[in-house]
This record gives sequence, C-alpha cells and structure tokens, in this order.
Amino acid sequence: MQYYRLFFAAATTILAKIGIGGVDSNLATAIRTIVVLLMAWAMVFITSKGGGISSISGHSWIFLILSGLATGASWLCYFYAIKNGEVNKVVSIDKCSLVLTIIFAAVFLGESVTWKTILGSSSIIDRDHNHDFIE
Repeated sequence: MQYYRLFFAAATTILAKIGIGGVDSNLATAIRTIVVLLMAWAMVFITSKGGGISSISGHSWIFLILSGLATGASWLCYFYAIKNGEVNKVVSIDKCSLVLTIIFAAVFLGESVTWKTILGSSSIIDRDHNHDFIE
C-alpha cells in the first residue's frame, strides 16, 4: 500500500500544477479539500467505521482538529508555492519537513532517533539547490 501512496503523492503535485494555472491558489486548495473530504467520508462509510465517532475522546478531538488546522495551513502554503514556483524546487523544500517531523517526534513524543535515521532523512535535503523559488 505504501508504494501506491508514493505514486499518488507524485501524481498529486503534477496534477495540481497542471490544474492550478489561472486559478487562485486558495480556491484551488478549497476545491482539492472538498474532493479529499468526500473521499475520506466515503471510505468511513464503505468500511462501516462511522459509528466510532461517538467514542472519540475530547483529547483526541482537540489534537485531530489541531492536525486539521496544520494540514490546511500546509496545503495553502504548498498550493501557493506550486502555483508560483517550479515543482522540482517546491517538492525538495516540502520534503525537508521529514527532518523536522523526526525532531518533533523526538521532542514531543519521546521517540528515539538513531544516527542512521538522522543521516538517512537528512540526505534528502538538497543543500546545493537554490531555494529562492517564489517571487
């Protein structure tokens, strides 16, 4: 399933870049979000998991809502960058979030980080690339 995710993640960016021409990046994000919302709820109903909503704790609700806000902010920034920049530069910066996520997981979740993880994840950062891609 993870390999399908790789394909869809790559397709998402290319399809967005093709579709966003002449469209405000915030409007494009809103349209994309509606599609994602419909797909997510379709999966909930297809798998008959809708009944679980009543058992979600207040703690989980708070953090799921905060995660949704972070996702929305990320998507708005990403679509702005995709609209105004070159895809190959935008995705290289976007993937830098991997390193930040590993740091956050160690600090906030207490997850262990090995040198192998640090070296492997940091190797995706292109240090020689000019990241000034937005006017």
